Amino acid sequence: MAITGFFSAILVGAIIGALGRLIVPGEQKVSALTTVVVGIVAALLGTALVTVFGWFFFSLPWLVEVAVQVIIAAVGVIAIAGSRSRQAV
Repeated sequence: MAITGFFSAILVGAIIGALGRLIVPGEQKVSALTTVVVGIVAALLGTALVTVFGWFFFSLPWLVEVAVQVIIAAVGVIAIAGSRSRQAV
């Protein structure tokens, strides 16, 4: 992977992770680094799902892809925040 790809993955992961955190209600005890990692994983999984299932039925296929990525990121943030809250008890 070229250095530009590495920085692009971090930037996209930060954006997708932040959007995923924004749609989750309440306060999440998740660090910024964890949010970026969740965003990177969500971006990869979302792209794979949209490609495999061929969800390009709208006139803006990138919008469907971003929506799937953000939903996956929100689920990841909920899962990580939930697991951390159970550990603290």
